[in-house]
Amino acid sequence: MAKTPSKAGAQGAGSTKKLDMKPEGKRLEEVKDAEIPYPRLHEYYTKTVVPNMMKKFNYKSVMEVPKLEKIVLNMGIGQATQDMKALNAAINEMELIAGQRPAVRRAKQAISNFKLRQGMPIGCTVNLRRARMYEFLDRFINITAPRIRDFRGFNDKSFDGRGNYSIGIKEQIIFPEIDVDKVNRITGLDVTFVVKNSSDEETYALLTEFGFPFRKKD
Repeated sequence: MAKTPSKAGAQGAGSTKKLDMKPEGKRLEEVKDAEIPYPRLHEYYTKTVVPNMMKKFNYKSVMEVPKLEKIVLNMGIGQATQDMKALNAAINEMELIAGQRPAVRRAKQAISNFKLRQGMPIGCTVNLRRARMYEFLDRFINITAPRIRDFRGFNDKSFDGRGNYSIGIKEQIIFPEIDVDKVNRITGLDVTFVVKNSSDEETYALLTEFGFPFRKKD
C-alpha cells in the first residue's frame, strides 16, 4: 500500500506549508484558489495514487480513475431554533475548520412537535473543492484524526453504495484550529467524501492510497 507523506510534511515549507487563507480585509471564501499554494496532496494523487489505482483496477485510461470531487461538512444545531448564538458559534467554528465560510442550513418543512417552522435555521454546511479540499484532507488525515480519543481507525462500512463515504465526528475540538478555551458547547459534525466515477470498493482503495486511517480488518 502506498503511503502518503508524513505528518511533518503537512506543516513543511513551500507547497506543504499550512495555509494562511484569511488576508486582511477578506473573508475566507473570498480568497481565490489562485492565491492558495498548490496542494501537495493533489500532486501526490497525480504522481502516485493514479498509477497505483490504474494498476490495481486495470484501467485503460487515467480518465477512468476515481477522483475526489468535493468534501462536504455538515453541522446540525438543534439549539439554533431557540438560541441564535449557538448557530453563530457553529458557523464561526466551521469557518476555522474548513477555511471557508459555511452556508446556513434551513428546515425544509415544519415539524410542530419540535416547534420547527419551515425555513428556520437548523445548522450549517460547507462544500470544499479543488485546493481547499485537498488541503483539508491532508490536515484531516495527518493531524486531526490522530487527535481523536482512543482512535482505532474509521469504519470501512460507511459507504452509500454509490462510491461516497461519510463519517461522524463527535467533537469539533479534535480540530487543532479550534481553541478549546473558547468553546461553549461540544458539537459534532458529519464529513462526506464525494467521489466521482467510483464504486464503494474503488473509493475505499482511493482513500487508502491517500493514507486514510481505516480500521484494520480482522
